[in-house]
Amino acid sequence: MWLITRHGFFSIVEKPGDRAQTRLTVRSRVAKDLDNLRNTLLPSLTATQQSDDTDYRYRAHADKTAVAQAFAQAAMEIDYSNFKNTVAQEQGYERAHVYGDVWSVLYDLQRSNQV
Repeated sequence: MWLITRHGFFSIVEKPGDRAQTRLTVRSRVAKDLDNLRNTLLPSLTATQQSDDTDYRYRAHADKTAVAQAFAQAAMEIDYSNFKNTVAQEQGYERAHVYGDVWSVLYDLQRSNQV
């Protein structure tokens, strides 16, 4: 699952070793995003690991229920009418521009009527 939030961008997956521990792997392209998540919504997120040999350079782990509760809390904290403006204020205009590019690419789905 990809989640783009005011705290950062995350790819959340269950790796083969995660299932037995009922945990998820939370991946990111930016280490600071994992720090933001840990400091705001998910204090039980493990320390960030870095690998230059993987698609997502940064990753950490947390209990599956804790991850679900953290992102439910993120939904409860929505207090804005324009996400990109909020990202610009909280994470900077460069990040908001990148998110705008993602928005634009995904808009192609609507224009082409793909389901």
